[in-house]
Amino acid sequence: MSEQAEGPGRLKVVVADDQAAVREPLAAVLGLAEDIEVVAAAADGGEVLAAVAAGPVDVVLMDLRMPVMDGIETTRRLTEEHPEVAVVVLTTFADDESILGALGAGARGYLTKNAGRQDITRAIRAAGAGQSVLDREVQDRLLATARAKAAAPAPSDTAGQPLPDDLTPREREVLTLIGQGLSNRGIAEKLFISEATVKTHINNLFAKTHIRDRADAVRRAMAAGLA
Repeated sequence: MSEQAEGPGRLKVVVADDQAAVREPLAAVLGLAEDIEVVAAAADGGEVLAAVAAGPVDVVLMDLRMPVMDGIETTRRLTEEHPEVAVVVLTTFADDESILGALGAGARGYLTKNAGRQDITRAIRAAGAGQSVLDREVQDRLLATARAKAAAPAPSDTAGQPLPDDLTPREREVLTLIGQGLSNRGIAEKLFISEATVKTHINNLFAKTHIRDRADAVRRAMAAGLA
């Protein structure tokens, strides 16, 4: 890490990633930048909040999939409790749910782990200056989603339609639990499966039933007597 003395103009950064093999080299590389000081490296959301509370912190470079508290919930907490701290997401995930979830929680930047060191430092500097940075893959994904929504016909309410026969028992269970108001994490804990598996079931369920969003799923579950 850089041997330069701390200066008032240097951005104070927390690096958050649950994998030490990613977190430690990333912190070391970022610390070489003259205008960046890595003040903490965190393995989960709880450690991020503790580091920010100990402060001062300007930017958190945030992984999304972490134990204890994931990156989206941590970003939401930071936005509410420390709005002066900017969050830049750095993750392997570029799906709509991850991108929209992170940006909706208040992230100022979103990069995939294909980003190089210069891309990451540029995003950190931009976030520290109050600007937003999305990498090309994320921009393309958001643009494709927006175009698909604009081109799609207005969806009709599916609540009155019967459930298709090809739903698996697990998909029915997931629909039931959505109807009961459980989050993806709550469903995962209830069924003793991972959140990633829950998302797969939900994607399959929505595709088979033409359910358009979670609110529609709740109505569908209630109409089918599952909730």
